[in-house]
Amino acid sequence: MLGFEKYLAKSTLSNIHAELIKIRVSQINGCSFCIDKHVQDALRIGKDPCRLFVLSTWRETPLFSREEQAILALAEAMTLIAQHGVSDETYNHALHVLGQQYLTEVMMAIIAMNAWNRVGITTGREPQL
Repeated sequence: MLGFEKYLAKSTLSNIHAELIKIRVSQINGCSFCIDKHVQDALRIGKDPCRLFVLSTWRETPLFSREEQAILALAEAMTLIAQHGVSDETYNHALHVLGQQYLTEVMMAIIAMNAWNRVGITTGREPQL
């Protein structure tokens, strides 16, 4: 896990994209601790609260860029991989929009957040009130 974090810290993945990944993956996995933590982190770096409010319905709003939409579609597909797999269309679209290097960084961030969610849920972590 620390290796993932070191890799991501040195990557070109933007803070905004990283937080969108962390929040959306945590929403899907039901990790309230991680949702709370990363919403707070996103607000601290200047993320528009309106976009956070509608993140779970990103497909129904024009508030997310083409890159963000590709990232969110891939994050959902990879998080729900056992149910649906990752379609060639989703992967190829992300590759086209993001490029190979950035796509690799996005995929590593998605994998890392899924792992952190499993740790948080397994250990019963709860949001700090």
